[in-house]
Amino acid sequence: MTLLEILPSLRTATTPRLDPAIWPLTTHVDDQGRITIGGVAMTDIADQFRTPAYVVDEADFRRRAQHYRTAMRGAEVVYAGKALLTTAVAHWAAEEGLGVDVCSAAELATALAGGVAPGRIVLHGNAKSHDELHEAVDAGVGRIVLDSPMEITYLAGLARMPQQVLIRVTPDVDIRGHRAVTTGVCDQKFGFTLAGGHAAEAAARVLATARLELVGLHCHIGSQISDPDCYREAIGRLIAAMADIRSTHGVVLSELNIGGGHGVPYVSGDPTLSLDALADTVEDAVESACAAERFPRPRVVVEPGRAISGRAGVTLYRVCGVKAQAGGRRFVAVDGGMSDNPRVALYGAKYSVALANRHPIGPTQTVTVAGRHCEAGDEIVRDAELPADLRPGDLLAVACTGAYHHSMASTYNMVGRPPVVAVRDGRARVLVRRETTADLLTRDCG
Repeated sequence: MTLLEILPSLRTATTPRLDPAIWPLTTHVDDQGRITIGGVAMTDIADQFRTPAYVVDEADFRRRAQHYRTAMRGAEVVYAGKALLTTAVAHWAAEEGLGVDVCSAAELATALAGGVAPGRIVLHGNAKSHDELHEAVDAGVGRIVLDSPMEITYLAGLARMPQQVLIRVTPDVDIRGHRAVTTGVCDQKFGFTLAGGHAAEAAARVLATARLELVGLHCHIGSQISDPDCYREAIGRLIAAMADIRSTHGVVLSELNIGGGHGVPYVSGDPTLSLDALADTVEDAVESACAAERFPRPRVVVEPGRAISGRAGVTLYRVCGVKAQAGGRRFVAVDGGMSDNPRVALYGAKYSVALANRHPIGPTQTVTVAGRHCEAGDEIVRDAELPADLRPGDLLAVACTGAYHHSMASTYNMVGRPPVVAVRDGRARVLVRRETTADLLTRDCG
């Protein structure tokens, strides 16, 4: 008989503390101490599909998509597929009334296979090839966002009927003081700058090109933005640019796409972007800028990705070994790592981790959860508080891995990429199967 059986009240005291701001909406801990998501125990997922494995809470994804449509009050919501895209995820987005933005021919094919109407697809990318533009035109995508003069040239020769386009504008809005990744300044690879008249030149060229219909401007000022006021200046500058196009060419653009980059928390206490505050800020900024320029209100488009899929996902790992080094650090080695989560090595990203298969007994220890790959920087969580009795075979769950994990996964050390498993209403189903050694060898023509 265990201590928990003698004193059942200890179950509450020993339940892992799972911050609801970080873990999927349907996350619970059952009487055995197992983490469950979508009514499915993570131990069952690990037993059936092995580890590492990506798990996606379908209900969480759908509810966040619904929240965007409700909160943004009339704005068009386009899901940024680069965060997480499978045919099923594309289908969820479409069913919830969202468009999908894609950045490659394969993402386009995935969205179409998932049932997204071509007219609800937006094609992005800063180096779109002639072939990718050709496939987008053939598919009849609703919008193509132009990012370079060469794309204008390619598209002018490909379009057989009017193709609606936007110009990606760099508004020179610096948000580095907000602890976010900035993409809205001039000295980076995206878009046409307002400075130097490059955006104005691109607009003039598009307007002079038959079969290209300029309908609006697009910007993306950065990622992990938690302060909605960051968007205010960008909106003002883009509407001023739209007013300049009207004055010069007599054309009134009808669409203002302010991109995404909305911040989500990865560990307790991280800032997050309030959708209600964002909606208020966008409404006020658009109204003020349009009044100042005497410009008719354009349709606003937002492109959240991570903010919809990030918290819907967790990654499961099996503990392979635990050891303490002479320097004092204690390492917990698991069966995944930087091949399934490169963000720690790339950005120093921080994550929350919890024991997923049982109640912890006794105190915790500060450990580093390390990956299996042959790199010193292959860590998943540094300075994590995990049970001191952690042992090989235990199951760990890492929260907020639904964005940029499956998308950015690699086959480093020839380790196949994990499966993507969706859970909902007590059932699990594979969205993307595990990549096998046979898959890897199939591409080797030696």
